Amino acid sequence: MNRPPLLFLDVDGPLNPYAAQPERRPKGYTALRVPTDSGISTDRGGLSIRRRPLRLWLNPEHGPALLSLGYELCWATTWMAEANRWIAPTIGLPELPFVDFGDALLRERPDGVHWKTDLLVGYAAGRAFAWVDDEQSEQDHAYVATRHEAPGLLHHVDPRIGLRGNDFRTLADFARAVNTPEPPGEG
Repeated sequence: MNRPPLLFLDVDGPLNPYAAQPERRPKGYTALRVPTDSGISTDRGGLSIRRRPLRLWLNPEHGPALLSLGYELCWATTWMAEANRWIAPTIGLPELPFVDFGDALLRERPDGVHWKTDLLVGYAAGRAFAWVDDEQSEQDHAYVATRHEAPGLLHHVDPRIGLRGNDFRTLADFARAVNTPEPPGEG
């Protein structure tokens, strides 16, 4: 039996519309405050200062909607394993595998390809995938088209509004298209 396509999920942008107006939580979203590391930071003078928690807006309807799309979900975010601690329970997802970005984390490439792209293609290992993020470029589309033999959808989400109905429809259509068996060949 064929495995479903992968859905690589970024958090900040698609699930957390961080670029929305700061004083206006989007309708249907809940606010979450996540401590940054231990909440303590040391400045250059050796003084301990309290760092503000990260503010996230998450929509509890997103988890069930993502689970219904026909994908195997996988975190593709700088949150990595922490997405299972903070994001998954808030939006109703089970613990998910994640791409470990390791040394590549936030490292810019001279060719303009996003630092995640090569690792996502490698993780997919020839399997169809969709990648939901707010930072893909034409270079990423070209990279996937030339280095990944299976279908790949790079779906950009506006970080001011996060995932919406049209995004879910696009993802569902792609999953249906790659899950539809090809008619048997004549032989």
